This record gives sequence, C-alpha cells and structure tokens, in this order.
Amino acid sequence: MKILIAVDFEQGRFEPLREFLSLTYEVLSIDREKVDALLDREIPDVVLLFMAGGNEDNFAVLRHIREKVPYVPMIVVSDVERADMIVRAVKEGVFDFLVQPVVHEKIGLMIERALEQRHLRDEVDYLRREQDIIYDFDKIIAASPPMKKIIQSLKKFAMTDATILMTGETGTGKSFLAGAVHFNSGRRKNSFININCANIPEALLESELFGHEKGAFTGATKTRVGRLEQGNGGTVFLDEIGEMPPPLQAKLLRVLEEKKFERIGGNQTIHSDVRIIAATNRDPEELIEEKKFRKDLYYRLNVLRVHLPPLKERRECIAPLVWHLFARQCRAMKKKIKGISGEAMVRLQNYDWPGNIRQLANALERAIILEESDILEPDSIDMPQNITVRRIPARERPKTPETLIDSERDAIVRALEKSLWIQKDAAKLLDVSPRALNYKIKKLGISHPRWKKNV
Repeated sequence: MKILIAVDFEQGRFEPLREFLSLTYEVLSIDREKVDALLDREIPDVVLLFMAGGNEDNFAVLRHIREKVPYVPMIVVSDVERADMIVRAVKEGVFDFLVQPVVHEKIGLMIERALEQRHLRDEVDYLRREQDIIYDFDKIIAASPPMKKIIQSLKKFAMTDATILMTGETGTGKSFLAGAVHFNSGRRKNSFININCANIPEALLESELFGHEKGAFTGATKTRVGRLEQGNGGTVFLDEIGEMPPPLQAKLLRVLEEKKFERIGGNQTIHSDVRIIAATNRDPEELIEEKKFRKDLYYRLNVLRVHLPPLKERRECIAPLVWHLFARQCRAMKKKIKGISGEAMVRLQNYDWPGNIRQLANALERAIILEESDILEPDSIDMPQNITVRRIPARERPKTPETLIDSERDAIVRALEKSLWIQKDAAKLLDVSPRALNYKIKKLGISHPRWKKNV
C-alpha cells in the first residue's frame, strides 16, 4: 500500500510521521509542486495533503489531485480549523479533515479507514454493472395489474424532480422503489440517502438531517455536515416520515419550499438542491386528524402519491418473488437446492404474508438454511399457525414447478415433432441454442427411436 504525503512546509517537519507510516506502508513524501509529475508515474492508495491555511492555492492543489486520481481517498491536515474550510473540503470529496496538532496514531487510524472505504468502493464499482439491472423498472417483479400500473407511474415520476409520497404496509417495497426512482432519474450520479425517521431519537435525527456546528451542544466536538447537505444534487428517502417529531416537520417544510436551512447552532444558510421521497406505513390523513402531522407538510409532500398494496392483494406476484428470492438466497448461502416442491409453493402462495415481502424473504432464508435435501419441502417453511391461510381453487392456482416442467417438456416435444426430430431445427423454432436444447432434452428425459439407432 502506497501513501502519498504532499506538503507545502519544510520536509523535515514530517520525517517522524514518514518513519511512523513506513512501518506499515510504502510512503512517498514530496513537495506539492512535484505532485503532478509523481502522479503521472505513481498511483497511491491514499493521499495525505497538508495545508498551511485555507487560501485558494491550497484548494487548487486539492482539486487538481482529485481530478488526477478521483478514486483515491484524500485526508487533509490543516494548521487552522474553520467551518467554511471543512465544509468546502468535504464538498471537494475529501475523506476526512484533521486539525494540527494530531498524533501519528490518529493519522494512521484515518488511513486504515480510508483504505477500507477504497476497498468498499472497488466492490461497489464491480457491482455497479448489476445495479442498472436491479433497478430496471422493466425487470421489477410486478405481475399483478395494480403493481404494473404503479411501475408505469413511477417511470413517469422518475423523469421529474417532484416530491413523492409512498404509503403502504411495512415490507411492501417502498425503500426499494424509492431507489429505483432515483437510479432512473437525472440525479442517478449523485447520492441516494436512506433515513428511517422511526429508528433515530429526535435530538439525533435533527443533527442527522441538518448537521450541527462545533460546540452547538454537549458532545458536539466538531462540525457535522447533515444528510440533507450531503444529498445535494441527489435524493433523500425519508422512511416512516409519520414518526418525525412536529418541530422537525416545520424545518423540513422550509427545505421543501426554499431548498435551504441552517445547521444546529449555526447562522449560515445552507442551500441544498435535494429531491425528497417520503414514505409511511400509516394513513397520513389520520395522522393529521390526530395532530401528529402537519397539514401543510402533507400537502407539500403529496405532490406525487403512490400506494403499495400488501402482498395478499397482489398474489400474482408471490410465485415470481419466491423464485427470485429463492435463487438469490441459495447463491448467497452456497446451498445447492435445485427447486421447490409443488406442495411448498402452493403453501407459500396461499399464505397471507402480514409482513409482506420482508416476511416472505425471511421465511425463505430460514427454510433454505434448514433444508437438507435438494428440493425445498413445506416442512422447512415456518409460518405462524394462528393466521388464516386462504385456500385457492385449483383452477386459479399459478403453475407449480411440476406443471411448469410438464409445459416445458410439451413445448420441446412439439418443436421436435415439427422439425422431424432434428435438434438443430427445433432449437431455431424455440429460439434457443442447440446446446441449451440438448441440455433440456437430457434433463427432461426426452428420447426418440431415431436417436437410439444413430448412437
């Protein structure tokens, strides 16, 4: 691992730090004037930039390094501490901002964290190719008419910057669909920030959203940039917004109307161009009647409204969701389970799933862990017995794996018969490769006397 130390002071001042870091890393210590030439031949893993002050020359060097090696985390160490410098450095993309005097061990800890961030970023970059597929509206499982209509609406909503309010029971997919809106919008290259308002105490939630200045309250040892400021140019998803305390609702209303706010303990107005997507599992109108939610905030949020029905009201989605979750979890747990028995699938389809998709995913994960055979059986699926299971008439039931296999076999046999049992021609009719067709023929046990003669 290479650490680049770029300084504008005498090199001798940093010799103890260089020796300390050299115990763990390869250290490249250089005057800032020579950084450009070095970056043409070396790519460090972390840049440690020392600033004597907050003048424009320092930030010009910072920006130049960011342009040269944009994916290398940078730590700034300065002799002065000013809120405007810290904020500007954060906006320029630095990993952390430290103020002298700072012990070598703390710098070493920051470098370790910066390296961890870089490793995570590398993983994200690797997975980002799949992200477009994950959030592709056309690939989201929406087999029921209500969900198809919702997806079509969200496609249109994604093309705007308007505020969206999502309602629906817990576990219906509000957070995922908010992500899909963001990644299909013009803001996709900027941050998508997810905040659950119900999981954070009021005092902490205010700081989380709006940030605070150093010394604003006990324990505020340094300036914190809030999530609304970090989300500038991107999207902030406020889950369970019905649980947000009324004082914070008033501050959020101002953000929606004016795109500006102040940090806790600060008097500088912060401008942030952020899109808000809010969600709640409660009825907003009831919350207003109970005096728990501001009517003016509701009207400002309720520009584009989406209500996600519970899973029991979109049963056509259950089977495809089961197969999707089953395949994903088998891969994650490295379990070689070939399929799901017909009885198990019928049981999954007939259940009401009060916890919706989240409960379905958890039940499948548990079943896959417990299953010891190569087919998922109903005994491995745990469902509370005190909840009524709706029985679906056989003619209304979606196809189980057995009927799907029968349909597949029939389609292949019909294609083979039309092609006089010539596999290459049958593959063209089925629009598959000859190799794939041969695999299916062997798997389904399809045979013909002509093939036996030619063996």
